[in-house]
Amino acid sequence: MSINLQKITIEKKGDTHSIDLTKPEISQKEIIINLNWSQPQQKKGFFSSLLGGNNSIDLDLGCFYELNNGQKDCIDGLQFANGKGGSKDKLTRQGRYSDLPFIWHTGDDRGANAGSGENILVNPIGINSLKRIVIYCFIYDGVARWNETNGIINIKVSGNPDIEVEMGKQNDSRKFCAIAEILFSPHSMQVKKLVTFHNSHADCDKTYRWGMKWAPGSK
Repeated sequence: MSINLQKITIEKKGDTHSIDLTKPEISQKEIIINLNWSQPQQKKGFFSSLLGGNNSIDLDLGCFYELNNGQKDCIDGLQFANGKGGSKDKLTRQGRYSDLPFIWHTGDDRGANAGSGENILVNPIGINSLKRIVIYCFIYDGVARWNETNGIINIKVSGNPDIEVEMGKQNDSRKFCAIAEILFSPHSMQVKKLVTFHNSHADCDKTYRWGMKWAPGSK
C-alpha cells in the first residue's frame, strides 16, 4: 500500500483501508466516488476505418448498494438511461441524494478524455442508513481493453487523503469489473480492493451474493 499526503493507493487485491467518520469535517461533507479513464490512441486514416479503427470505449461507473433496512439496488448509466434519471432530490433510477438511499450518480460521461469522468455522491446524512456498497464499472460500448483505459477509482472523504484503486492492467475479455467494496459502520467505513472481472451485472451479483433480479437493458 503506497501512502503520501494526497492519496492512499490500495495496491493489492483484498487490501483494505479504514476511515474514521466521527470528525466534524467528514460528517458535513459528501463522499465522492470518481471514475476517470483515458481513451486508447485512435487509429487514423481511411484504411484503419475499414479495419474497424474506432477504438473509443464507453466506460460506465456504477454501484450495488445495500441499506441497513435490507433494501438493495444498483445505480449506473444503463439503469437511468432513456429518461429514467432525474435531479438529485428526486428518487429515480439515478438514486437520490436528500433521502434514501442517500446515493446519487451525477450523470453518464461518454468521453472522459479530459473531463472529470463519472461521479457517485454519498450524502453524509445517510451514513447510518448504509450497510455496504460495491463499486463497479463496465464497458458498455467497445471491446474489453482494460489495460488501455488507465482507469482509476478515487474515493474522496473530506479531511482524509484520497483512496485510490487502479483497475486491472491484465487483458481480460469480460466487460464488467467489480473494483472495490465499502463497508459502513456507525463510526467508520472500510474500503477493500476487489478488481475482479465478470460477464455481466448478474454474474457479479452472484459472485458477491447480492440476490437481485436482472433483465437486459440498453442506452
